[in-house]
Amino acid sequence: MSARGVCVWGVVFLCVVSVCQAGRQMPKLSNKKLCADAECSHPILIARALEDYYPGDCRFISLRQGQVVYVYALLKDRGNMFWAGSVQGSYYGEQEARLGHFPSSVVEETHALMPATNEVMTDNWDFYCN
Repeated sequence: MSARGVCVWGVVFLCVVSVCQAGRQMPKLSNKKLCADAECSHPILIARALEDYYPGDCRFISLRQGQVVYVYALLKDRGNMFWAGSVQGSYYGEQEARLGHFPSSVVEETHALMPATNEVMTDNWDFYCN
């Protein structure tokens, strides 16, 4: 094989490795979550961020003080230390809502919407990072 052929295959290999490593499973934060429904598709409460929060990894979302957060799940195993939800606001302009986890200690509940009575098992996709 020519040097050029080796170079082309090297570039293809690097591209494939980069794509495969771009998404990865992260350690589970919990094995169970409490939700309003079996799919965790309905918000259970609205909360407001008490302070700015900058996440340590891609499972989490950043929050700005005063920002509204729609909470969809309460992670159950560790005393509800983490919740799952979405944010969108004028700070983010036209971006779509961002989904992820955040510590429950950095928000305060402002409105209860639906009871979180469904216990749902988490899976690896709950903690998948792009």
